Amino acid sequence: MRIKRISVYQVDLPLAEGPYNWSGGNTVRTFDSTIVRVETDAGLTGYGEVCPLGPAYLPAYAAGARAGIAELGPALLGLDPTQIGILNHAMDAALKGHPYVKSPLDIACWDILGQVAGLPVCELLGGRYGDDFILYRAISQESPEKMAELVATHRDEGYTRFQLKVGADPSDDIERIRIAASRLGPEDRLIADANTGWLMHDAKRVVAAVSDVDLYIEQPCLSYEECLSVRASTPHPFVLDESIASVHDLLRASNDDAMDVINLKISKLGGITKARQMRDLCVSVGIAMTIEDTWGGDFTTAAIAHLAHSTPPRFLFTSTDFNSYVTVSTATNPPLRKHGRLSAPDSPGLGLEPSFGVLGDPVLVIE
Repeated sequence: MRIKRISVYQVDLPLAEGPYNWSGGNTVRTFDSTIVRVETDAGLTGYGEVCPLGPAYLPAYAAGARAGIAELGPALLGLDPTQIGILNHAMDAALKGHPYVKSPLDIACWDILGQVAGLPVCELLGGRYGDDFILYRAISQESPEKMAELVATHRDEGYTRFQLKVGADPSDDIERIRIAASRLGPEDRLIADANTGWLMHDAKRVVAAVSDVDLYIEQPCLSYEECLSVRASTPHPFVLDESIASVHDLLRASNDDAMDVINLKISKLGGITKARQMRDLCVSVGIAMTIEDTWGGDFTTAAIAHLAHSTPPRFLFTSTDFNSYVTVSTATNPPLRKHGRLSAPDSPGLGLEPSFGVLGDPVLVIE
């Protein structure tokens, strides 16, 4: 079996609740998503998706994903998509860095491998643990009262994990945390995610002011070293996200006792293959994970679901259902949340059928 054609689609994903805001005054109203279709000479087709959180979050942007695929794609023609390791080595040799460009191609090849094996991707990644898994809800940065209202609304929908977008004025963030926490029960978990937005003195002021709140602190500052300093000043469980972009980062942070949880984003690492490697290493060294991505629709949500559902529940802090945030569906049978939980599709591969009426014509074809 060989790859004979790679088609690239661009899809806008408007947000259902209005603008999504986080630290530094960043905001997105509509996500620019790239969906990749990998066709083989055996008649099998796989799909993958990458959707950066705008251009100001990580070193990734939507047009760059498509430009990178145009550069990388010709090197993959003629390769066997089921030879995942060989394919990843070929991508790394043809294009240095830019893991987010490689991610949808890797995901599409896992989709094909699952179809060849007749198994859902989660069963190839270690097996399906239980019937479903727990989700979090991200709460866009708004006034403290508005954020607390959103927490209450999503709690009524069954969510028990809430990621507050903070990283702004410390006084406002302290109020955001306290009011949101007042809406929660003992079974719920609250994460204050600054997305690198605080300076160290701001972060230390906030964690001291909310020392009595049952709370997780996520990525308070820009650099790893700054986060490590804040970690040393608080008893709160600590989450690292933007600082963990490779196995080397994870090993250093584990050795430094820099965090209790990491956010494992599939596209930041380059796809399911390398995300699985990180996932399994976290299990080996005893670090819990939020398994997610930067953003996306149905295909990203399915990839997340397969990796999360194959993760031992003890190590899965939470996961996410990005397709519930947006108003456009790109597949006819997407995974959908039920009472704040999600399950991976049962069909072979990713288990999705694309909605070509939504995808439209490809913006790029490589053959």
